[in-house]
Amino acid sequence: MTFPHDFSMTIDGRAAPADGHFDVINPATERAFASAPECSRAQLDEAVASARAAFPVWAATPMETRRKCVHALGQLLIDNAETLMAVLTMEQGKPHREARMEVSGSGMRLQAIATQDLPTLHADDGAGRLFETRHMPLGVVGAIVPWNFPLALAVFKLGPALLTGNTVILKPSPFTPLTTLAMGELARAVLPPGVFNVVSGGDALGPWITAHQGIDKITFTGSTQTGRRVMESAALTLKRVTLELGGNDAAIVLPDADVRKLAEQLFWSAFTNNGQLCIATKRLYIHDAIYRPLTTELAELARTVKVGDGAQPGTQLGPINNRPQYQRVLGLLQDIRDSGYTVLAGGGPAPAPGYFVPVTLVDDPPDASRIVREEQFGPVLPLLRFSDIDDAIARANASEFGLGGSVWSADEDRAAAVARRLDTGSVFINGLPRLSAFAPFAGRKQSGVGIEGGIEGMLEFTSPQTVFRNRPTG
Repeated sequence: MTFPHDFSMTIDGRAAPADGHFDVINPATERAFASAPECSRAQLDEAVASARAAFPVWAATPMETRRKCVHALGQLLIDNAETLMAVLTMEQGKPHREARMEVSGSGMRLQAIATQDLPTLHADDGAGRLFETRHMPLGVVGAIVPWNFPLALAVFKLGPALLTGNTVILKPSPFTPLTTLAMGELARAVLPPGVFNVVSGGDALGPWITAHQGIDKITFTGSTQTGRRVMESAALTLKRVTLELGGNDAAIVLPDADVRKLAEQLFWSAFTNNGQLCIATKRLYIHDAIYRPLTTELAELARTVKVGDGAQPGTQLGPINNRPQYQRVLGLLQDIRDSGYTVLAGGGPAPAPGYFVPVTLVDDPPDASRIVREEQFGPVLPLLRFSDIDDAIARANASEFGLGGSVWSADEDRAAAVARRLDTGSVFINGLPRLSAFAPFAGRKQSGVGIEGGIEGMLEFTSPQTVFRNRPTG
């Protein structure tokens, strides 16, 4: 695959021409650099019909064959990483190094998913009957993916859905459609027609998918507000749903933490992908004993980070991905200024063009402030003091979100004891927030419904079937 490239949707295993197209904007320049096809309602119906027709054969295909197909798709991503990396940086904004890691990591995640198996339960009910419980695929899965990690979050859904025998219709964000469309084009070589369809479009396409009677399950990653609408729409046809939604993840730094050793990791736990990461640190609680030394270290790091076009050598942080999110982050910065909070680094937008915001650190704003209560999804971080660990845990848990969190300490057992008291689905100890293909990832409270990752995540794409038999006699 090469670029420049005319990107196409994939329906029934082949390119699907579109009557309309929309511009894709490079957030570093604010200029269109490519166009993506606009899926019509008739084309979505065609994709659903194709997926439904392919489902019985794909579901009956031996697991080992499906496993090889998923592994092969992962290898295609790895083999085309350089080209896809360049496209991903242009449409999403992240630096080349991070874009390359996302593409290659997505390929490796597909290959890791391909090693997993569904459990089968054999049991005796003690009343003269034997039973076997298998996990059967649901049918057609509609997967809706956001713009922050368009490829990585797509394979979180695609891998387990395909491996468990479902067929898939994947919709990328209109802000970042190209890399996902390219994956659909690559998949034509390794997946049967109809098994994996990729459609792109604007705001109307998502609701068409969630309401479509021919789709059996929706798996969605995005904001909590949009997740509520997805769940409401899916309820009309009783679709199964998996919703990975917003987070306002708290990091708690205990007084024994080594400031110099952990400062850089803490910094990147908040600012990887410019803070546009659902499980990034979004509130940083620091014990009084080390508050000023650690905030000083973080401020020094913030002033040395190179912010710029992700395609330029040495860039560490790119732009915010899109104008609506850029305006939201600017609104938070304006609220910080209007409220008179102390800013230790950053504090305002960079010169245009480009949706650039410098790393901004806010010195101990009140818990009721917007920057503490809301998910910023950008490079702005509140630094918060605490003196009592019970108080810090209570403040960390005082959020409508419960996606992830982290604890930092020289004593990992002590950190683990704190971690178990956090009301979140995942907790990271002394490390960056990184997920695993082999571990379940689930949000609590308003952070989601259902599970991604691990065997538990695979089971989300299935329903159990139990076959009862009489125990042989004689």
